[in-house]
Amino acid sequence: MCRNITTLRGLEPHATSEEIEAAARQYVRKVTGVQQLTDATREPFERAVAEIAHITAHLLDELPERRRPPATVPPLRRPEVQARVAAREAG
Repeated sequence: MCRNITTLRGLEPHATSEEIEAAARQYVRKVTGVQQLTDATREPFERAVAEIAHITAHLLDELPERRRPPATVPPLRRPEVQARVAAREAG
């Protein structure tokens, strides 16, 4: 798990729903310490991810544009990550 939550505000093009969900999932993992979902943790974990992603999307929509873009590229936009995701979906 990454140690820092990815900055999504100010991206061009704007953050996708997948990037917002990934950040929400990362946040929920960090604050709960849940790394592997079980029958006991799956429902509350996924509900929290959905709620936080929803709130994050609204927050990003309501904030003014950033003057400078984020200093780092979000993981889902990195070529090596895109290649891993494509390989996983193909296989």
